[in-house]
Order: sequence, then structure tokens, then C-alpha cells
Amino acid sequence: MTDKVKPDEVKPAKPRADIPTVEAATKPYWDAAAEGRLLIAKCEDCGKVHHYPRPFCPSCWSENVTSFESTGHGTLYTYSTVYMNDLHPFKERLPYVAAIVELDEGPRLMTNIEGCETADLEVGMPVTVGFRSITDELTATIFRPA
Repeated sequence: MTDKVKPDEVKPAKPRADIPTVEAATKPYWDAAAEGRLLIAKCEDCGKVHHYPRPFCPSCWSENVTSFESTGHGTLYTYSTVYMNDLHPFKERLPYVAAIVELDEGPRLMTNIEGCETADLEVGMPVTVGFRSITDELTATIFRPA
């Protein structure tokens, strides 16, 4: 058997690895990001605040979770400057900073730091949320020095 595609057939495009899958539970998060707002979640049963968007609390497993808008302020918890990555579209963005930011509300999130030289980064420095378009439909949450 062969994998050859007949001229009138179109092979489905391979999904891009850099684009998140938007599901019903995460759609409000992505819609808010497109509007320039960062949503995080709070469990109404145990009171813990968490991020990334999901329909249950990662602490107590309750489904009594509500979303609210973060202040967008936080602290650079840790980071790494990436100098080599052959995958599209990361290769075009080299070097870039992969980071974990601790929000003032408590949760930590993985992100990128943009808008400064890597030599100016310091663990513990204040950062503020920003947004960068990934596609016409998706907007990434990034952070910049405050």
C-alpha cells in the first residue's frame, strides 16, 4: 500500500504545534485575551485561585469554578533565554524568553517575556501582562517589565 495522494485528493494540513486547541472550556479565556484581558479562575468551594483555564479546581476537584479578570501584574519567577529552536515559528523569534510569572493573585503561568533586553531581566522583577496576536483568531498572553 502506498501513501501517495491522488491529484484530486487533498491531505489534511498538519496542525501547527504552536497553536493551542481552543475547547468549549477554554474559549472564554481566548476570547478575553483577544480583547486584551487576562482571565484566571477561582474555586468557590475552597477559595484557591488557579491558571490555566479548566472547568474544575486542581486543588479540590470541585466544578464550582468562576473566572475573573486578573490585574495583569506579577513577578518574574524564573526564566530561560532560548537561543536555538528549529521549529516554526519559534525559529523566526530567536532569541526569546520562556518564563514563569507569578501573578499578584497567586497562580503561576508559563509565558514569554517581551519588550526588553535579556540582560535586563531579573528574577523577582515586576512584570505586567501584554498580548501578541498568534493568528487572526488567537492572541497569546505575554508579559513585559512593569
